[in-house]
Amino acid sequence: MSIENYQHSAAERFMRYVQIDTQSDPDSPTQPSTEKQKDLSRVLVEELKAIGINDAELDEHGYVYATIPATTDKDVPVICYCAHVDTAPDVTGKDVKPILHKAWDGSDIVLPDDNTIVVSKDEHPYLKERIGDDIITASGKTLLGADDKAGVAIIMDLAKYLIDNPQIKHGKIRILFTPDEEVGRGVNAVDMDKLGAEFGYTLDGGKRGHLEGESFSADGATLTFHGVSAHPGYAKGKMVSAIKVASRFLDKLPLDEWCPENTSGMEGFVHPLHIEGLIEKTTVQFIVRDFDTAKLADHEARLKAIAEEAITEFPGATLEFEVKEQYRNMKEMLDKHPQVMANADEAYRRCGLTPETESIRGGTDGSRLSFMGMPCPNIFTGEMAIHSKQEYVSVQDMEKAVEVLVSLAQVWEQNS
Repeated sequence: MSIENYQHSAAERFMRYVQIDTQSDPDSPTQPSTEKQKDLSRVLVEELKAIGINDAELDEHGYVYATIPATTDKDVPVICYCAHVDTAPDVTGKDVKPILHKAWDGSDIVLPDDNTIVVSKDEHPYLKERIGDDIITASGKTLLGADDKAGVAIIMDLAKYLIDNPQIKHGKIRILFTPDEEVGRGVNAVDMDKLGAEFGYTLDGGKRGHLEGESFSADGATLTFHGVSAHPGYAKGKMVSAIKVASRFLDKLPLDEWCPENTSGMEGFVHPLHIEGLIEKTTVQFIVRDFDTAKLADHEARLKAIAEEAITEFPGATLEFEVKEQYRNMKEMLDKHPQVMANADEAYRRCGLTPETESIRGGTDGSRLSFMGMPCPNIFTGEMAIHSKQEYVSVQDMEKAVEVLVSLAQVWEQNS
């Protein structure tokens, strides 16, 4: 299957989209966390309508819903293609200046606005496979925003292609663009009844050919250490510093294992993200991750035991320990619906790709959507070095992903 004669719009769309600041905010209580995310969403609605998708809409929570109508009389399950519009809080996404490096020759890409930022194939081995491609980077002052505006641009290009080619047989396809994925709230307010899809695919993966059907299971743990405040000039025998208790606890955590900087593959970890406090109360927030959901409780019990051990060294200190579920391993749901991954596998192969099934050491909107009734693996976009000023994407990777989505829609129709 090939759509080589199609004049793709993915790169042009992408380079426009990344110039719209859509950074989300983990400290904001609103939905979406930043109103500026809707700036891009409004553009997408208008462009979808211009393509001919008249039901495109943006709701008050920042979600874009749209439909590519079926072109077949067969009873085909409704599938959803999903991507998120926000960019990560880690690096600024304001005033992004995308640069297209045509037919990149493999030499180091020195970014012009900060020549200490260099994108090289030595530091980014996947680039060795993309010599000759058109590579897009930012200019050195910002992230690029390929995570996940590459996914957004791919879906938009796919929509235009299918609307312009009604002879291609496929079932009803729902489009969903979400806010706040980067702050873990991407699907909090999705109206699943309105969405009306049985199965889905997020476009939020990296290397060409990667197909991700397994993610971490995730919890958040908050440890609150309570001390006793006293005037420091008269504190002997009275003061118990919650700051020092928390520090002693953190010092007891292993450095050579059980942490993200020293785990890989299928290993889980705990990771302190944020610490805040005074003498009387200090709070430490953790993320807890493992592919085996049952092991989360083991990690949490170990974490609590270390904290309780630290507490014993400070008579008068007390501990509060709270755990909240964040998301679960999508594989638990996908295993119940093997056709979702099987159809994706077939679509990849029809496009000349050998699928590389990956386990995500993280989560996507699809992790939660899978447990909200829409099993949802993750498809590649070409986005690489994400959340950094060295972020890049290959135009040809994006175009190949469009081809895969077309093929996938056909596979669902033909196998129904």
